[in-house]
Amino acid sequence: MKKIAIVYHSAHGHTAHIASHIAQGAARVAGIQVHVLQATELAAAPDALLQYDGLLLGSPTYLGGVSGVFKTFMDATGKLWRAQQLKGKLAGGFTVSSLPAGDKQSTLMSMFTFCMQHGMLWAGNAIIPEQQQGVPYEEAANRLGSWTGMMAQAGHGAPSDDFAAGDIRTALLFGQGFAETLLRLR
Repeated sequence: MKKIAIVYHSAHGHTAHIASHIAQGAARVAGIQVHVLQATELAAAPDALLQYDGLLLGSPTYLGGVSGVFKTFMDATGKLWRAQQLKGKLAGGFTVSSLPAGDKQSTLMSMFTFCMQHGMLWAGNAIIPEQQQGVPYEEAANRLGSWTGMMAQAGHGAPSDDFAAGDIRTALLFGQGFAETLLRLR
């Protein structure tokens, strides 16, 4: 069994909702075990990451970057970085903001840089935007057009489960794709 940790922070429940769908998608793949973990818990015990083969990182986009809570988790891995204990693990990222762009790309780049510094391998989002095939925008997988990682949009002040159907579909496919990629690695 390969083990995936989905590590996230969610202040209002939106990122948690997407994390749960990514977990469902990854769990569809035989030979994969998925654990959904909060960044606040791992900030106190980052060594727990060592037991996982793949890490999917999720944070809301706040002012063009990861949340302060998620950054605290990232900073807590300094000891692991010095010894390069996460080297070779598969990693990927996802983020949510209330605007279609919302500077989500810079959040994903922050996660990417973090993972590169740890020597991890980055898996992007290989889903072709379905609106290119005539699927209505709100229903299309990867409707926001991100290949660096997974992006979703939650309306400002919207309930935590109020997402376009395409974003939910993207989360499921992103999780499944990550799990399939992990199984292809030795």
